Amino acid sequence: MSKIVVTGGLGFIGSHTVVELQSQGFEVVVIDNLSNSSIEVLDGIESISGKKPIFSAIDLREKAAVQEFFKEHNDVAGVIHFAASKAVGESVHNPLLYYENNLGALVYILQELEKKEDAHFIFSSSCTVYGQAEVMPIAETTPIQPALSPYGNTKQIGEEIISDVVKVSNINAILLRYFNPIGSHPSAEIGELPIGVPQNLVPFITQTGMGLRAELSVYGNDYPTVDGTCVRDYIHVVDLAKAHVIALQRLLGKKNIEPLEIFNLGTGKGSSVLEVITAFEKVSGQKLPYKIVGRREGDVTEAYANTDKANTVLGWKTVSTLEEAMASAWKWEQKIRTSTEFSAKKV
Repeated sequence: MSKIVVTGGLGFIGSHTVVELQSQGFEVVVIDNLSNSSIEVLDGIESISGKKPIFSAIDLREKAAVQEFFKEHNDVAGVIHFAASKAVGESVHNPLLYYENNLGALVYILQELEKKEDAHFIFSSSCTVYGQAEVMPIAETTPIQPALSPYGNTKQIGEEIISDVVKVSNINAILLRYFNPIGSHPSAEIGELPIGVPQNLVPFITQTGMGLRAELSVYGNDYPTVDGTCVRDYIHVVDLAKAHVIALQRLLGKKNIEPLEIFNLGTGKGSSVLEVITAFEKVSGQKLPYKIVGRREGDVTEAYANTDKANTVLGWKTVSTLEEAMASAWKWEQKIRTSTEFSAKKV
């Protein structure tokens, strides 16, 4: 079966995608520098799929290392590129780190794929490319607004780089603009594993539920939304991982209509921060302590997807509810707090 490279393959979305790829018979090579992940995730992947992927810890920001990797793995059929820094708030305070990590690595990978006669590339993009869209839900044809953070800007620039490259190369690519991944594998063998301070809402909720944090900070309740808190489209990570495999199969099967295609991946439904808290309280059976604080720089008011294109063209749609996703996230949080499996790093 085809060999697929997954960069950032021990991260949250990457690890779940590796599991789905292996379940479909693909040979997977994971690249991850472990800067925001743990080597123990390999064991979790193996326990689910019965096979441990090939692993490389190269730094994708080092051009020579990337060149050497693709010389060694010259039979790669496709690349799914997750590896990137992804925290909106951090990017505002450290923009150069984000431009180096998110764009330098992308260029080096594309330079290697450009050498191949036939290359397939899946790019982990984001709904942040839309900025604060004027109309909901957000479709692929929604105009791109100026990015509200350096992180969002790296995704916009990354898409533009790929668009330019496919016009003059044998690379076929799909950009997957996904919304807010949450949850974990139902086995609780892999899940979101924030190193140090979380960058996403749900780990903050589950850590607060475990008593690791005194209370959850909710950033702003004066937005023009159903309850004043920000609204996002929260998608179960397993549903999201399956979409990556379907997109890859589309490229490998030469079913793509254009050399570059774009799909939104979400549930099509927006949920507010307070609604996510309520879902957690329902599945956990406990009240979550939280406080309202000021707005956070870089946050958009609301963002949820129009998924018609992915539903019809890819034949993909989400199956998990918000409560199911929160239940799996809670199960995962409870596991990692009561086991020594991830003792190598503070999580």
